[in-house]
Amino acid sequence: QVQLVESGGGLVQAGGSLRLSCAASGRTFTGYALGWFRQAPGKERDCVAAIAWDGGSTYYGDSVKGRFTISRDNAKNTVYLQMNSLKPEDTAVYYCAAGFNIAQHKGDYHYWGQGTQVTVSS
Repeated sequence: QVQLVESGGGLVQAGGSLRLSCAASGRTFTGYALGWFRQAPGKERDCVAAIAWDGGSTYYGDSVKGRFTISRDNAKNTVYLQMNSLKPEDTAVYYCAAGFNIAQHKGDYHYWGQGTQVTVSS
């Protein structure tokens, strides 16, 4: 089992920045790919970014490319999502997830955090 706890969400004005963190505990953190997903009311939970177990490869959704950066610190069992140039459409609950391989689909992830709310005001 891997337990994931997100933090860093909040209210920010459009154009601002936030950094989300996801701390992991339980089984070996380094063995897992990690993803950040988001879900707005009435919408699907979509992958915004993902990173391989060694940080060697990353994935970004089209809507966040050039604005968001995913990174991980395996020594601290933590994955980060730096979000810059935030837009009102980035408003959602953000979840981190762990899976065996870097992937875009939520079904490929086996462990999930509880989520953290990000609200971007215009």
